[in-house]
Amino acid sequence: MKLKLFSLALLFTGTLVFAQQNSDEALMEKAKEIHENIITIDTHADININNFTEDRNYTMDLGNQVTLPKMEAGGLDVAWFIVYTGQEELTEEAFKNAYENAMSKFDAIHKLVEDFAPVQIGLATNSQEVRKLVAEGKKVAMIGVENGYSIGLDVENVEKFYNLGARYMSLSHQGHSQLSDSNTGEENDEWLHNGLSDLGKEVIAEMNLLGMMIDVSHPSKEAIKQMFELSKAPLIASHSSARKLCNHSRNLDDELLMLFKEHGGVVQTVAFSAYVNTEKDKAFSEASEKVYEEKAAEMNFEILPRDTVRALSTTKRNAYYADYQKVRNAASPEIELLKEEIEPVGVSDFVDHIDYMVDLIGIEHVGISSDFDGGGGIDGWEDASETLNITKELVKRGYTEEEIAKLWGENLLRVMDEVDAVAAELQKA
Repeated sequence: MKLKLFSLALLFTGTLVFAQQNSDEALMEKAKEIHENIITIDTHADININNFTEDRNYTMDLGNQVTLPKMEAGGLDVAWFIVYTGQEELTEEAFKNAYENAMSKFDAIHKLVEDFAPVQIGLATNSQEVRKLVAEGKKVAMIGVENGYSIGLDVENVEKFYNLGARYMSLSHQGHSQLSDSNTGEENDEWLHNGLSDLGKEVIAEMNLLGMMIDVSHPSKEAIKQMFELSKAPLIASHSSARKLCNHSRNLDDELLMLFKEHGGVVQTVAFSAYVNTEKDKAFSEASEKVYEEKAAEMNFEILPRDTVRALSTTKRNAYYADYQKVRNAASPEIELLKEEIEPVGVSDFVDHIDYMVDLIGIEHVGISSDFDGGGGIDGWEDASETLNITKELVKRGYTEEEIAKLWGENLLRVMDEVDAVAAELQKA
């Protein structure tokens, strides 16, 4: 009798496993079909100009998180490449250096689409160009500016950036700029402008006039509220999540999220583990750091404190990150083993933020971003090659193809069209 019961138990278990496998396969097939039918847009991927040379560029399978082969493998159609400038002093010399840094990144992106891979990828500046390039079977590059600090004190630089292809810009980053307070002021309640500076307000008007989207992912709450009051066009958050689920000053609280619903913009949920689940990220990061330190010692590489890295020159900082990425790549097998002991922030945690914001402000105002090569990445979406996993989780949670299309890009393209329409009206006046 016991043997018979044991046999029945095995049969039942085997049936469950078989059913689960069939269910997973069906889920993946449906996800693949949807993924191929829609336009997938990631609104935030940082770049290192050292990866935009004749000998080393995105046509190759480099160690960084976004390359053309990785975009192809993951079915990612559009990547917004970021002209990022770290926050330094508000001096004439620092502004000059920041501007030059920004121009070097614009130049790098143009080299990719014009010289290194014109057959594989094209630069888009509006929704029509995105759709045309995707229809041609090409990948799409778009350009966002992270930290308006790089325009210095000259509002005319906004138009220069626009003419180079920039279609969104944030007015601050880690530290208060000449344009706007940063979310970082919240830590000590120290502010420079109590929101936007007068120059920042001029820049908002200029961006509206040109048709450049205003990105609120790094400014302070007060600055963001002032942007909503001043802007005649919808705003975006290029890479932010819900503060209700993860209490980090980089995330948007319910009051700010509701402004997106009211004004018609879009929040691009970010797959940055510390902004998705701080507690899980901290536990896994601390354990991971020990692994990286051991691997770095083996490779004769010194891991520097974050403040020390920020103090490096742009060239030295880029070189440091490139070498650190080699350490991380080499430690990958050990990190995979670590996941069996400590659960990392993953795709499910990320989609929890999407669910929350969809419920609060409506699916028309939510999108997706990674912050790849700028600190982003979660278990299951660690680089562009794993992009399909996000679609799979959305299918699993019951989102329809139309809804997934909105989240992956249609909402963002709609906002671009609305911003362009506002600019056209302002230019007539």
